[in-house]
Amino acid sequence: MNKLITQIRTEKSTHILFIFPALLGLFLFLGLPFISAIILSFTNLRLGSPLPLEFIGLEQYFRILKDPAFLRALLNNAIFAIVIVPVQTTIALGLAILLNQPLKGMAIFRTLFFMPVVFPMSLVAVVWILIYAPNPDGMMNSFMEFLTLGIWETKDFLRDPILALPAIMLLSMWQGVGFQMIIILAGLQSIPENLYEAAAIDGSNKINQFIYITLPQLRNTLIFVMLVTSILAFRLFDQIKIMTQGGPNEATTTVMYEAVKAAFEQQKMAKGAAMTVVFFIVVLAITIIQRMVIKQEKAID
Repeated sequence: MNKLITQIRTEKSTHILFIFPALLGLFLFLGLPFISAIILSFTNLRLGSPLPLEFIGLEQYFRILKDPAFLRALLNNAIFAIVIVPVQTTIALGLAILLNQPLKGMAIFRTLFFMPVVFPMSLVAVVWILIYAPNPDGMMNSFMEFLTLGIWETKDFLRDPILALPAIMLLSMWQGVGFQMIIILAGLQSIPENLYEAAAIDGSNKINQFIYITLPQLRNTLIFVMLVTSILAFRLFDQIKIMTQGGPNEATTTVMYEAVKAAFEQQKMAKGAAMTVVFFIVVLAITIIQRMVIKQEKAID
């Protein structure tokens, strides 16, 4: 008995030893900066200011919640997530089903669809600036003119208050859909083939197989994909910084962009810290709600 207890303690010590570097990294690069942000958000810290550092409580939060630019950023993030999450997940599901077919050369198509994920967003954004070029020879304007048989008038997508955010959405979906596609494809390949064979024997068509076999089997995978996509949607920054700088008229500004602008351009470190804390709370709330939905679905099952 003593040997068993000693062995268990040794195994626990070994496990702790192996996970300690990961925990230390999480604390140093995530936990400690976030704690620092919380502390800074309760002060009036501003780089280069002659005013002494003071504790001002929740004043920074009251200020940003009255700031029209920050409120517009929250709205833009919400609109972006509401559109991106269902649309991108649906496209990824469709691509995964198409690329799950047992055909020759399918690995090449999977690589092509996944390739945009590998490219850095800075490079992708620069390329799409050229695609959205505001002249008749721009790729997007030329395509829309061809699609509408010449009715389309040349648009400056990134400077139009109505088209700017949808243009960012299109770029983001093109660049990120491959990541969701690979995850869903892995989920599809884990579905037992005998389920489809049994359904076919019973006379079930492809549509019924998709509704009653594929979707239920992919439920957890789709929930995970939607959760990750939601978090990434609220982290929107690179495209905005490179392509629109939050314009025109704050039509594309986001919480992350406003936080970075406040901290590093305006040198209002405390204001930027308060924005990041609010951002964390919003993402945490979305995560908790989605996890509650998952638990309710499991309870119903």
